[in-house]
Amino acid sequence: MASEEHVRASHILIKHEGSRRKASWKDPDGRIISATTRDAAVRQLRGHREDILAGKVRFEDVAARHSDCSSAKRGGDLGRFGRGQMQKPFEEATFALKVGEMSDIVDTDSGVHIILRTG
Repeated sequence: MASEEHVRASHILIKHEGSRRKASWKDPDGRIISATTRDAAVRQLRGHREDILAGKVRFEDVAARHSDCSSAKRGGDLGRFGRGQMQKPFEEATFALKVGEMSDIVDTDSGVHIILRTG
């Protein structure tokens, strides 16, 4: 599995005060992001993850509404990517998942994520 060249994944990103860019499509001025602690971002993401796992909501619907990434407009879909194209922790977590699996919280310079491997 580790030798695969490309994966496809979707993600939900919650930015926080420690994120490298403190603006997003839903918070262009970065006011909310700058006031959000990492712990608060993790709590929010854990709640979304639990709701997805419980079948209360669909991953792509949560991504479309709550993700700070511009991929939100595609339900969090990042498309296919290979090694070296994403931040290392994101890449390692994605390649470690089986298709259909969702990650726990993954920290990167962008913020905190949950990742759904789709291919």
